Amino acid sequence: MMLQLGDQAPDFSLPTGSGDTFHLADQRGKPVVLYFYPKDDTPGCTAEACAFRDQYEDFLDLGAVVVGVSSDSEASHQKFAQKHRLPFPLLADTSGALRKQYEVPRAFLGLLPGRVTFVIDAQGKIAYIFNSMSGATDHVSKTKEVLRGLVNAPGK
Repeated sequence: MMLQLGDQAPDFSLPTGSGDTFHLADQRGKPVVLYFYPKDDTPGCTAEACAFRDQYEDFLDLGAVVVGVSSDSEASHQKFAQKHRLPFPLLADTSGALRKQYEVPRAFLGLLPGRVTFVIDAQGKIAYIFNSMSGATDHVSKTKEVLRGLVNAPGK
């Protein structure tokens, strides 16, 4: 059964490219943008990461945490983040367990890991899912729209 809007986001802990451990439960109380991407330093993935970087202040202003995930190693993430001055953590899902837990599909006849972005609200529920291999930077603009809606929702 696929994850749906309103479902509790599966909790996890994974190593980052900086050697820390990111634990989703530690982020309760603020929205989390969890974006899965195929591979460090490929054209689409670099464009997406740099778009998140270039608009990172907007995400901070919305109270959000941005986190990228791929199956690349911690060392690969560290090089990728340094090369492109990425201010947010990249998580090393080397076994693909988190990708499987979040039901991120493979693309292009199952040859590539998919590109899916989740917005997890402050209560830990999935508020948005965007699945698109093309238009990597669309993940950033659509995610910001959703976050603005969460921040400006009645009762906030």
